[in-house]
Amino acid sequence: MRALVFTGPGKASVEEVPPPVAEPGQVVIDVDRVGVCGTDVELFTGAMSYLESGESSYPIRPGHEWCGVVSALGDGVDPSWLGRRVTGDTMIGCGHCRRCARGRHWVCESLRELGIRGLPGALAEQLAYPAEYLHSLPESVGIEAGAMVEPGGNALRSVTAAGVEAGDRLLVLGTGTIGLLAALFGRARGAEVHLLGLPAGLPWARELGFEDVWTRETLPALPWDGVIDATHAASSPALALDLIEPGRRIVYIGLSSTPSTIDTRSLVLRDVTAVGILGASAGLPGAIEAYAAGDVDPRPLVAATVGLEEIVDVFEGRRTYDGGPKVLVDPRR
Repeated sequence: MRALVFTGPGKASVEEVPPPVAEPGQVVIDVDRVGVCGTDVELFTGAMSYLESGESSYPIRPGHEWCGVVSALGDGVDPSWLGRRVTGDTMIGCGHCRRCARGRHWVCESLRELGIRGLPGALAEQLAYPAEYLHSLPESVGIEAGAMVEPGGNALRSVTAAGVEAGDRLLVLGTGTIGLLAALFGRARGAEVHLLGLPAGLPWARELGFEDVWTRETLPALPWDGVIDATHAASSPALALDLIEPGRRIVYIGLSSTPSTIDTRSLVLRDVTAVGILGASAGLPGAIEAYAAGDVDPRPLVAATVGLEEIVDVFEGRRTYDGGPKVLVDPRR
């Protein structure tokens, strides 16, 4: 079968690889759609911190935002999974350590991450995947939305962690996929949502119906009941701390390529809670539910759907698309 492979920094190719086999406890997925995100770009460029730490190494088969259909079952898997439309978690725990036993598998001591470290990813025609981490997709969640469940789970976890309720004012830093999805989930909760971003990303937010979109220079001096930092800027964590109302919550989900700093004296003296979000795991069911109910529609974020060969051109900068921040891949195209 065909799969996308990163063979080194800045090097991507579509290769023929052995088709997956469903080992005990696993299924094989015929992959329908895969989303490309900033983590995939960092793996491609070599900027990903896991490459420096040795937790990931080339060659890498990327892809962790996906949906597809179960086409084969390994021993011990419930037969009802066969033929079902599914997506799944990126974070695969060992199931035995103290963290897994306490329901936090996404910070497992021996964590594997699909398409990032330890497991071949979904940018391929088929995917072998542990059945324990599958999530069924209802008919009302189509192919595009199905591939957006994983970023949706991250965004939902961020909004939940921000502690905003109907009538609260939420500020989202960043107008990429996670930032825009967080804004959509915040709006679905009844929050007054504002977004801060670079000028190039502001039209995406306006197309989603958000009128309160700002640059750093135009941001009004308002009390912010929750702030979500979904940027890659090293200066954003400190900015979030400067902006948040005393006694409220900041959520950090974006990662900068260089270390960022905050003044913990401000954190303490203003009684602010800071929360870090790693992965979509606990947010996946809620994201599926919100998509199925129509409370949040991620499809307008998709700029294009391309094939495996075309996505190589995207990674290598030879092809760009107008529209939203997300590019999806049809691996069988």
